[in-house]
Amino acid sequence: MIDNWFQTGKSLALQASLSICTRSTPIMTVILELKHRFASAMAAALGAEFASQDPVLVPTSNPKFGDYQANFAMGLSKQLSQAPRQIAQAVLDRLEVSDLCETPEIAGPGFINLMLKRSYLEGRLGMMQGDDRLGIPKVAKPQRVIVDYPSPNIAKEMHVGHLRPAVIGECFARILEFQGHDVLKLSHVGDWGTPFGMLIAHLQSAYPEALASDELNVADLATFYREAKKRFDSDEAFQTSARQAVVLLQAGDETTLKAWRVVCALSKRSYRKIYDALGIAEDIVDRGESFYNPYLADVVTALRASGLLVEDQGAQCVFLEGFTNKEGNPLPLIVQKSDGGYNYATTDLAAIRYRISEDKAQRLVYTTDVGQTNHFIQVFQVAKRAGWVSGGVTLEHAPFGLVLGADGKRIKSRDGESVPLQELLDEAVERTRSDLVKRLELEERSETPEWIDHVAQVVGLGAVKYADLSQNRNSNYIFDYDRMLALAGNTAPYMLYVYARVQSIGRKGGVDLSQLETAAVSLSEADEVTLVKHLLLLQDTIDAVAADLLPNRLAQYLFELAQKFNVFFENCPVLKAEDSVKTSRLVLCDLTARTMKIGLDLLGISVLDRM
Repeated sequence: MIDNWFQTGKSLALQASLSICTRSTPIMTVILELKHRFASAMAAALGAEFASQDPVLVPTSNPKFGDYQANFAMGLSKQLSQAPRQIAQAVLDRLEVSDLCETPEIAGPGFINLMLKRSYLEGRLGMMQGDDRLGIPKVAKPQRVIVDYPSPNIAKEMHVGHLRPAVIGECFARILEFQGHDVLKLSHVGDWGTPFGMLIAHLQSAYPEALASDELNVADLATFYREAKKRFDSDEAFQTSARQAVVLLQAGDETTLKAWRVVCALSKRSYRKIYDALGIAEDIVDRGESFYNPYLADVVTALRASGLLVEDQGAQCVFLEGFTNKEGNPLPLIVQKSDGGYNYATTDLAAIRYRISEDKAQRLVYTTDVGQTNHFIQVFQVAKRAGWVSGGVTLEHAPFGLVLGADGKRIKSRDGESVPLQELLDEAVERTRSDLVKRLELEERSETPEWIDHVAQVVGLGAVKYADLSQNRNSNYIFDYDRMLALAGNTAPYMLYVYARVQSIGRKGGVDLSQLETAAVSLSEADEVTLVKHLLLLQDTIDAVAADLLPNRLAQYLFELAQKFNVFFENCPVLKAEDSVKTSRLVLCDLTARTMKIGLDLLGISVLDRM
């Protein structure tokens, strides 16, 4: 079969592509394949030093120009002292793509337009059919990657502000694992310091029985915390007690530690329920501020040894490059306060050191709100200047905007507090269930309560996650149940409907779609070709998200896939077509569903066979 797709012996690039095109080893993406061919042609036409020249290969803006366009010639014109069309022609004369494309054409001032052959597309589909990963290979050089998310605070209910780090971080982890990287998922929970001194002191003095009660829940803790904060702000004697509790906690006093453990265990059980609902990985590791507490003094010592540490008004600081005050003087990053205490910067520096030296991480990804951008720029700068980040290790902050209400402001409860995340999720599920029941009644359709509950959970929670992930994470977005639960548009229900529609086609036709992996595919209609070309972009999309950490790229890809499939399905009869055509189109249906399932899973969203 491979010999039908490729003509051997034409170029080194072609031979390299042949060596990987086997059923056991997945093939290159279309774009990588074309870039490989251009590298060989440019080296032959312009010189070996141009083998690494970017061909500036992009999808065409208009299908009438083909599928891809190479725009390198104009950029080389001045360097080579030749007209762009002359350069393009020289490369085109040596470009071997006859197995992939129709005859390329030069257009405009020197663009090379390429249109993929239908026979090539059919061959690529054959390579996808029998592979659970749809022909997508794992990376050749996997990395040890740490993704830091969602980091709730102990003793407080998870609120709407924790939604984005949870679902965005989980998406990062899933995509990087799919690529084959060794991903360590960490939750940097807030479980140390003055807030715990306040809470423990308050519980010990006002509710000593609560620490021994099995009926204590996280909502109680949140109430106790608010009471403790109120006492701390108004009662000097209680301030002293709270600070003493912090000292005892840090000193390892067993009574204080016992109270701390009770609070931590209860909190973790509470937010694990939310994690499970959101599909957050079971192997995420809670490694809070308390974990790094023993390493804080070492941070100060190491910074002093590196010559970066400066004492300023009794505090130990590193003066930052690129950050200045109103007078133009460098701003300090405080790593030890004048009273000897530490802060968030110290903890984050300790975490970086530990993650690189002990966890052996090569890439560290932090998922937090945009308000912490400067903090991480500063912490990363200090870590790099101290020499802790070397050997190709990268530190990346993936910030995100706010979740806003319909009024464009932060979502708040009636009493001005942040809305508990569990309430938002419960309402999404309940709204879905209510709408589903009404639709079933209109259709006079009977379903079991268990089925209704399952669909409501999958659609409701999937809608909340997809609404978040389909937005550019750098932007704020409006939390709108009506929009996210809509069956039309760029929503999870729409994606889930497309997947379920394919399963329905299989049931209606009495076809086991999983048995079509060896069926031949023949593309005869333009809408079939359009769908296939989009199917082949999944790996490029996944790679792009892994590189730039923008999940909305994958959501947009899936939305466009759903649109293209629906156009194909409306214009190209499947079950009513002749046998060979029917089988071919059933394969396209199956590959669309499998692509949709992989994509949604990477977003943390489950699929449904029926809706």
